[in-house]
Amino acid sequence: MTDTTSPVPIAKGQEIVYLLPGMANRHGLVAGATGTGKTVTLRVLAENFSRMGVPVFMADIKGDLSGMVMAGGDNPKVTERATEVGIPGFSYEGYPVTFWDVYGELGHPVRTTVSEMGPLLLARILDLSDIQADVLTLLFKVADDKGLLLLDLKDLRSISQYCGDHAKDLRTEYGNISTASIGAIQRSLLTLEQQGGDRFFGEPALNIMDFVRTDLSGRGMVNILAADKLMQSPKIYATLLLWLLSELFEKFPEVGDLPKPKLVFFFDEAHLLFQDTPELLKERITQVVRLVRSKGIGVFFVTQNPLDLPDAVLGQLGNRMHHALRAFTPKDQKNVKGAAQTLRVNPAFDTASVIMELVIGEALVSMLDTQGRPMIVERALIYPPRSRMAPLTPEERNVVIRNSPLQAQYATMVDRESAYEQLKSRAEKAVPPGIPEKAKELPRKSPSPEKQSGQSDIISAAAKGAAVVIGSQIGREIIRGMLGSLSGTKKR
Repeated sequence: MTDTTSPVPIAKGQEIVYLLPGMANRHGLVAGATGTGKTVTLRVLAENFSRMGVPVFMADIKGDLSGMVMAGGDNPKVTERATEVGIPGFSYEGYPVTFWDVYGELGHPVRTTVSEMGPLLLARILDLSDIQADVLTLLFKVADDKGLLLLDLKDLRSISQYCGDHAKDLRTEYGNISTASIGAIQRSLLTLEQQGGDRFFGEPALNIMDFVRTDLSGRGMVNILAADKLMQSPKIYATLLLWLLSELFEKFPEVGDLPKPKLVFFFDEAHLLFQDTPELLKERITQVVRLVRSKGIGVFFVTQNPLDLPDAVLGQLGNRMHHALRAFTPKDQKNVKGAAQTLRVNPAFDTASVIMELVIGEALVSMLDTQGRPMIVERALIYPPRSRMAPLTPEERNVVIRNSPLQAQYATMVDRESAYEQLKSRAEKAVPPGIPEKAKELPRKSPSPEKQSGQSDIISAAAKGAAVVIGSQIGREIIRGMLGSLSGTKKR
């Protein structure tokens, strides 16, 4: 395993370019046009962090990162690059990998509860208007006040139906809850469920600390999220990763500057995070990125052009690796010049010209020095990866998943008593047999033995409200404070 206090060689130009482990939580950027080598650079960074004992999280957008679990040697171009840059003692090796998948098909399921996601991020996933998002926030408030647990999508459908049916009764306390907004929310929930969203919301919820593991030799775990299918819904993908980042922010304690990060989070296709995003949410994302550094977490944004990111975020990304950009139009040329201006000038060459000349696997690299200052940009060849370039076969992936110590923890979904069952039970008790009631039209569902055995605990939790599900006051402030508040909402 690499000495965690030693600089890590990343690329070779006129001189070797090093990444300082102690500066990795100052965040980073990997940019470049499609096909210029960003994914390989991402892999090389992840391998080096793993070797120094730092766990990483990364999304596998194209489905070609799974081979990291195996030693390389399958691609002659890798061998050529190792010889070209002159890496002493270069050898191939695999890395400890845990696979994750929202759909539970290519890895351990990634789940959260509706309450943990919170109304602001959920409204973005559902693609709601501002007015509809306000109504969704009111649904959360009603659920909190009435001690109804929001765990999965059927819970949210039930509370929206309840609020729609009792809109007149709720108007005095909560304001107008329009039928049109309730209908829009219900339709969006149905669409999300058809896209597989019902598998994302539920229990057992992801314990974010399961990302922070090492193997027996001390190498950091490489957590790979299968995202090729998820990317068919770009807004859901971006919001999911934002939720994961906010969970890390919530759960990790303040630690200040460390000799190496506790975790490095790679945000691929990062431009999606800021597309059609309200200014308030952009501000809070920027705040999370700025503050998460003090938790010992490094965030590397991966995107085609650095100008895809807001200036406030771009200014926090100290370690930069710019692959080639293309300029086919006047707008492209303007973007190239803008990207070049984000790098510290090297008097030996014109950055804007060189950035269009770079070959595959070559980059303009500027890392932070020991004082946290950007180094002069260097034109350099990225070091080659040591792991297998070819993806795993389905059989090989299944072996890794089955042998994971987390398999038993996440394999089986649990459906405990929550708002759906609670509202159904209340409606049935309130209405004598034979008298129709809209609340009784909720689909019948027999409680599982697990629900019956844990009913007393659930009733106690319900009495305390949804804050119990979120976990802590800090958690509530992060999920519904940093990324969306229940207070100060306009009533609709």
